[in-house]
Amino acid sequence: MTDPILELRDLKVSITEKPEIQILKGLDLTIRPGEIHALMGPNGSGKSTLASTIAGSPTYTVDSGQILFKGEAITEESADQRARRGIFLSFQYPTPVPGVTMVNLMREALKARRGAEVPAREFLAELRETLAKLKMSEDMARRYVNEGFSGGEKKRAEILQMGLLKPDLAILDETDSGLDVDALRTVAEGVQALRRPDMGVLIITHYERILDYIPPDFVHILVKGQIVKSGGPSLSKEIEAGGYDPILKELGLLEGATAS
Repeated sequence: MTDPILELRDLKVSITEKPEIQILKGLDLTIRPGEIHALMGPNGSGKSTLASTIAGSPTYTVDSGQILFKGEAITEESADQRARRGIFLSFQYPTPVPGVTMVNLMREALKARRGAEVPAREFLAELRETLAKLKMSEDMARRYVNEGFSGGEKKRAEILQMGLLKPDLAILDETDSGLDVDALRTVAEGVQALRRPDMGVLIITHYERILDYIPPDFVHILVKGQIVKSGGPSLSKEIEAGGYDPILKELGLLEGATAS
């Protein structure tokens, strides 16, 4: 069995400015190369908090537990250090960056990821190759980051960055949010085109529909800051068919399960 890319050990996390509010309450998760994990759960269960915590957001504080990346503790590292190591987070709501083109952003990000300047010819060749895999026009790369982008274009731009940076761990935080069926299919096909056997993927979603296009190896249900059930792809189908209530009832967690 291959060594894990990511290990979370009894992770407890609170809001930095409100330490009395603990959101993650003892969470364990292991992701290995090539695996796709889906994290599902009711609103307020802590899904996006987990994504931000893995990526190193200062909004949250790790009260106890460990985050191990490729066997090394990164619990105290900054978001920038984690990104350089190879952790990529696709945001639920990508922010516009007026005046900065996609090309410039990605070249600087690639320089940080590799620790050295990437020659212009090499960078453009890699960019064009990635655009081709995603069936995207080069015009997209010349535009300002997310400025005037549709919801689908913003998500595709995130996947373009992921493809160029080649992370070891890709976290997709509600990438399906706000997308119609056609846009969702396009984004999902892009993720599939850029998958590598040495990369782990964590998909965070409310709904099962994105998992029709990106089939997971493992599905986890997060409730009130804890993973209460894990299983294979059939678990997401169970949620799609009957919602969370039957599962929460079975586990004795139905009443008050969505409060965090």
